[in-house]
Amino acid sequence: MSEKLYEEAWNYAMKELHDEYKKSGKEDEFTLWFKMKYVDATIDTITVSFPSTFLLTAIQNRGNVEIVKNKIRSITAQSNLNFNCIVEEELVSDSDDTEESSEEEKIQEEENPSNKKNNIDFEEETKSEKPSDKSKKTHPQLKANFTFETFIPGENSNYAYNAAIAVSKEPGKKYNPILLYGGSGLGKTHLMQSIGNYIYNENPKAKICYVSAENFGNDFTSSLTSKKTNEFKNKYRNLDVLLLDDIHFLQGKEGMQNELFYTFEALYQKNAQMVFTCDRPIKEIKNMADRLVSRLSNGLCIDLQPPNYETRIAILQKKLQIAEKTLNQDIIDYVAKNVETNVRDLESALQNILGYADLIGREPTIDNVKNLLRDLLSASYAENISLDVIKKVIADNYQISVSDLTGKKRDKKFVVPRQIAIYIAREITEISFMELGREMGGKDHSTIMHAYNTISDKIKFDPSLESKIQLYIREIKEYKN
Repeated sequence: MSEKLYEEAWNYAMKELHDEYKKSGKEDEFTLWFKMKYVDATIDTITVSFPSTFLLTAIQNRGNVEIVKNKIRSITAQSNLNFNCIVEEELVSDSDDTEESSEEEKIQEEENPSNKKNNIDFEEETKSEKPSDKSKKTHPQLKANFTFETFIPGENSNYAYNAAIAVSKEPGKKYNPILLYGGSGLGKTHLMQSIGNYIYNENPKAKICYVSAENFGNDFTSSLTSKKTNEFKNKYRNLDVLLLDDIHFLQGKEGMQNELFYTFEALYQKNAQMVFTCDRPIKEIKNMADRLVSRLSNGLCIDLQPPNYETRIAILQKKLQIAEKTLNQDIIDYVAKNVETNVRDLESALQNILGYADLIGREPTIDNVKNLLRDLLSASYAENISLDVIKKVIADNYQISVSDLTGKKRDKKFVVPRQIAIYIAREITEISFMELGREMGGKDHSTIMHAYNTISDKIKFDPSLESKIQLYIREIKEYKN
């Protein structure tokens, strides 16, 4: 396709998107978050410019670049179309700007986006200086900015941080394996990759592999299909360091669990360091082989919790320092007080604020910030509402026990609150019908759907029920706080 036709397609796509946002009453959102310009094109790539690095990152994080790309793909029927995203200053910069550009890339790469054992003594590691990035060697599978230098430890993560440093200094000798667990965005992957980067920096010849459990499983399945199981075994069983992320993905996958067990045994025998991450304590993962759970539990299992207020302040200040930006302390306090969920959400909030500041050419007001973060705060809050809290609040309101709420009794005094709890859980969390069924006493998918639909239909004709449910939701949120 010619450059002229791509430009026409670009203009048409942006006009369509503008009209769509305008019709839905979000024209201001379009003006702010689609701030990009067509530059030129080749046969399969459109170059797009943005006012600043921060705005580019913020727009990418919101998924708006993909929205435009998909719109143009549908218009041009070019399914392989790519975008080359640059900032406007790059259009006029020359080779003398290399150092400055390199710093901006580091900022842009900054990511938007665990049972404590009492008898472990980290006094020696805590007193020593944290590892430095003196030669700045980065393993090709690891993120360059995931180092101990860029991790901000606090009360929620000091134990994990010190353990990770200890493991890095003496891989395979201390605390092997180590399992970091906790919710999304709390720094598990950051610490895991910091271990890998430090070991690689000290010993570039070390055989280090960072892999998600999903990709580990895909590799295993592929080796079976292609009859190359020996290659798979050679790849994973001869490592010096295995960093395996998100092992909860292996839940219920017996063949993959067996292979991980044998890989674990081979690496343990040769004193290879193993680091795992998980979204919950290993013993809480259902359908996980007992022998694998036993091996992982015998290592160091550390829980990462959401950062407290002081740690959130320190994280924001560190990110501002890296970005060479400043913000009014009132804005920093507002973000730290309201984004309580995880580090990733903190970084996302900061990115939005700095991108907006770049666009309007001045520091935003508190009202600007509240408006900017409205969707983020709402979404992140919903993600972190506990189903246990929902069950407790509903059970207390109906003066029944939680076990009765999730049980099989068919009396109306139990059925109605049970259906309400299911409805609220689906409305204010991301939990699936299937998972909700498991958590509500092992009920099947159709039973949970029926309960949800029953309440959904009733509130259409019963305003008092809807008001009651909204009261329960507010109580759940207050209980959460």
